[in-house]
Amino acid sequence: MDIKWKGGIILIFVILIYLLLRPGVHYERIEIAGSTSVQPVAEKLAAEYMKKHPDVKINIQGGGSGMGIRTAQQGVVDIGTSSKSLKPEEKDGLREYVIGKDGIVIAVNKENPINDLTKEQLRDIFSGKIRNWKEVGGPDAEIHVIVREEGSGTRSSFQSLVMKDTKIRKDAIVQGSTESVKQAVKQDPYAIGFVSMSHMSDDVKALKIDGVQPSEKTVADGSYPLVVPFIFLTKGEPTGVVKDFIKWVFSPEGQNIIRSERIVPAIANVSDDD
Repeated sequence: MDIKWKGGIILIFVILIYLLLRPGVHYERIEIAGSTSVQPVAEKLAAEYMKKHPDVKINIQGGGSGMGIRTAQQGVVDIGTSSKSLKPEEKDGLREYVIGKDGIVIAVNKENPINDLTKEQLRDIFSGKIRNWKEVGGPDAEIHVIVREEGSGTRSSFQSLVMKDTKIRKDAIVQGSTESVKQAVKQDPYAIGFVSMSHMSDDVKALKIDGVQPSEKTVADGSYPLVVPFIFLTKGEPTGVVKDFIKWVFSPEGQNIIRSERIVPAIANVSDDD
């Protein structure tokens, strides 16, 4: 046999073995998409899980709670995420896992002297009935309302908890993520917006609502009036690595990670028989 030809066969054989055995080919994958509020804690959970399971790769996308619900229903992702409670018509075929609870914080610029608003005042501000800060004890300046986009779970929850049947003012400034709402408020002394408590930082001010400060304690005991669930969604019963990941999320280790992200942990609702 020609030496070059023989060497070529060996090279092809080696390449085939490499392609079969190279890292990544046999990874088990979990696709997750949905709420941008849930995304940071989901990423932290995924990173820790993958450290312990190097044969698993978890890919996480945002897109909003609406996307999380739709893609879970369609089977496009293994786990959809939502930061709003599902409507009855959205639940069909889905299994829900509430991994924790978060507060919706009403954020204003640190220069704003206002410290407390009622839910009624919030509704009037976000509807446009109140348009000047002096109407609620602040400076004589126009209120700049910052909101999330349609389809956002945080917006849907805010609509349900605060606005009820009242519409948000049409000229509100729309932002595409919780973080971008916070940044807009940080840069505008007359702005007000709603953000996930887990995203809050000292560069904006959290208002008391009906006299109650948002905190892990007030969210956990229900005294803070603006609380939302953080939900994992699967199409039917999860199996295999998806089931194992969800079980791990509800383990003490997983719940401690959730707490470290300033989310109030949930009581485990995944049994060995699920």
